[in-house]
Amino acid sequence: MSAPAASVVREERTGLSGAEAARRLAEHGRNEIQRGETRSAWGVLLEQFRSPMIALLLGACAVSALLGEHADAIAIGAIVVINALIGFAQESRAERALLALRSMTAPRARVMRDGYAVQLAAAEVVPGDVLLLEAGDIVAADARLYEAHALATNEAALTGESAPVDKAARPVAEDAPLAQRTDRVFLGTAVTRGTGLAEVVATGMRTELGKIAHLLASTGETETPLQKRLEQVTRTLLMACGVVVVLVAALGLWHGEGWMGVLLSSISLAVAAVPEGLPAVVTIALALGVQRMAARHALVRRLQAVETLGSATVVCTDKTGTLTTGTMEVREVWGPDERAVLFTSAACCDASLGPDGKEGTGDPTELALLRAALTKGIRREELERERPRVKVRPFDSETKRMSVLRADGVLYVKGALEVLLPRCRAGTEGAVEATRKLAGRGLRVLAVARGQGEEEEGLELLGLVGMADPPRPEAVEAVAAARAAGVRTVMITGDSQETALAIGRELGIVRPGEDAAELIHARVTAEDKLRIVRRWKERGEVVAMTGDGVNDAPALREAHIGIAMGRTGTEVTREAADLVLTDDNFATIVTAIREGRAIYENIRKTLVYLLVGNVGELTVMLAASLVGLPLPLQPLQLLWINLVTDSLPALALVMDPARAELLSRPPRRPEEPMLGRQQWKHILLVGALEAVVVLGVFIWADPEQHVERARALAFSTLVFAELLRAFAARSATRLFWEVGPLTNRLLVGIVLFSLGLQLAIYELPAARNLFGLEALHLWELGLTFALGLIPVTALELSKLLRRVF
Repeated sequence: MSAPAASVVREERTGLSGAEAARRLAEHGRNEIQRGETRSAWGVLLEQFRSPMIALLLGACAVSALLGEHADAIAIGAIVVINALIGFAQESRAERALLALRSMTAPRARVMRDGYAVQLAAAEVVPGDVLLLEAGDIVAADARLYEAHALATNEAALTGESAPVDKAARPVAEDAPLAQRTDRVFLGTAVTRGTGLAEVVATGMRTELGKIAHLLASTGETETPLQKRLEQVTRTLLMACGVVVVLVAALGLWHGEGWMGVLLSSISLAVAAVPEGLPAVVTIALALGVQRMAARHALVRRLQAVETLGSATVVCTDKTGTLTTGTMEVREVWGPDERAVLFTSAACCDASLGPDGKEGTGDPTELALLRAALTKGIRREELERERPRVKVRPFDSETKRMSVLRADGVLYVKGALEVLLPRCRAGTEGAVEATRKLAGRGLRVLAVARGQGEEEEGLELLGLVGMADPPRPEAVEAVAAARAAGVRTVMITGDSQETALAIGRELGIVRPGEDAAELIHARVTAEDKLRIVRRWKERGEVVAMTGDGVNDAPALREAHIGIAMGRTGTEVTREAADLVLTDDNFATIVTAIREGRAIYENIRKTLVYLLVGNVGELTVMLAASLVGLPLPLQPLQLLWINLVTDSLPALALVMDPARAELLSRPPRRPEEPMLGRQQWKHILLVGALEAVVVLGVFIWADPEQHVERARALAFSTLVFAELLRAFAARSATRLFWEVGPLTNRLLVGIVLFSLGLQLAIYELPAARNLFGLEALHLWELGLTFALGLIPVTALELSKLLRRVF
């Protein structure tokens, strides 16, 4: 819509001339908040290759290509590319969804130019402009008020405080806290009622909102716990691989082998040591978590974010709109006649409810009063018809009251008790004590009175109304669930201490005997939120931070995982976040914690499953080299095992459904490694058992005389052992039948499919030639299958023995 050239309405303050405005625009720049750079498609794609494991695989791919092992190079390269494409697709989808959530903060503004009121793009507002404000406007810049008539603004996005802030032209100290600067209006806040004139004092990055955007520059991306743990595992594998390769190369040269033979052996060992399918398994596990979270109203911007929530030990959360509904509500009415109190409240309102009785236009406090009155069958529309207004004294921040004289001769009044009390002749007994108690519970208290005639004297105090932004019903359960899971909830809000404490106790964040100062922080600024998050991180906690206002954005970026609100959240907040809640619901965070824990558990058991196979392969190859036997497995055979036989069941393992008890135990310690002593013990013992079985059949087949037949038997035995062991890998304590054979149908299907593929290799001459194998008789395949049952049987028996001993 194009702005009108001018208005016929002449204002008292003439504002800037067009020429001066143009000069200032050139001097100060456009009135815009600088956005963080959106990642390009190439940037998202390149991110998928930033991993030591991927670097190792790319190196192996390059060496294989240089040595002419093209099948090996193609196989390794394919798994790297597939992994990158999966991660790219998931993160690109999240970026596109985030772009769809963006909305302009204040696309237009009304200002005085050359003595006339004009409408122009908010980006063209300059310091010195005179803003014309009225209910429904989004403030286009930081400005000092000249005039304010019953003016109030909602500054929740900036301060976190849910109640509208009354504004006045009376000057306030420059160093006053942001929430107390009642003579100013700020960029991005909303006018809820009244009108005003204000001179622009700051635009763009020099506004309060811009200062918060600057804070984002002081925060950086935090490496996730999963990234740290996987890098630890990768470093361990690289060290082990390097030591073994050097050892075998030295042995080969000592035995008089040629350089080409030594290089081939080294490549074989490197292939055996590295779980090539691990990057794809991790990426797919996280991608599945993304899909599950999307179905639960959470948009994941970074794949790692899902698992990070599973590691969370502290959730720092904003109050308004996250733990609470974000809508003012009458919580309590004090007085002898509740209906009379609500009738008078409705008769002294300018707001209007919609047909549904929920949404409406006007001041949030008045909307809350009208909704409460509606529960008693009182409608303002009927009041206006039956008792039309005669005279109105609008609410003013100095008088702190509003009155409406209607055709019935009754004056309906509402306002602060300290203002109305001296004007009341009746009904005042106990009002002061009742106000104190209501305020002590964090309620905003409004006094309601009535009188005869237009004079606001000799009134009758009818009662008090206590209002607050109530807790979400599901948030109470979610806080309890987080506590049961060992996750502390910390409330950080711009509201008053009394309100924050009251809501915190009602939600169960603070219980009797607990330190409220540690779990509830009130009247905080953006700098305070950043400091609180950093303090928890310094204590070794894994911190999640939620918020919707721009004052939350720096803390969201600093936390291990930032969570923004999709409905009420600002664009700056969403850009700083790792996760966006499309339903603005704290309960969704708890669901995400459970999902994250399930993903971590599945990744760890899958990693153990993969590494057992790698240790088995490595031990077979190393032992054969040490005793001077031919290599039991060729590089392509090892790749087949790692990329097909191991990786396909691994993909099914990471899809195991989440166990119900995941939220009934404390979170993992932040310093806990992905693979601890117990896991490494399992990997080494079971890997050694597999190696003994495979080496046994290899030696029995006499490799010195019949190397291809011996390799065929060893290859088949190892493949069957790996496939069958996948069933035992689903749980470290429960038997396969106790876990439920059909609770992961994909695993059953993949194992059967892989068994068929393995048998097909021996039946197809071209496949046998490719893998360097000899055809096996049916009884020999049966023998290798029986030998493959040994590791899985030993694992299941060990679970039973641990129960007995």
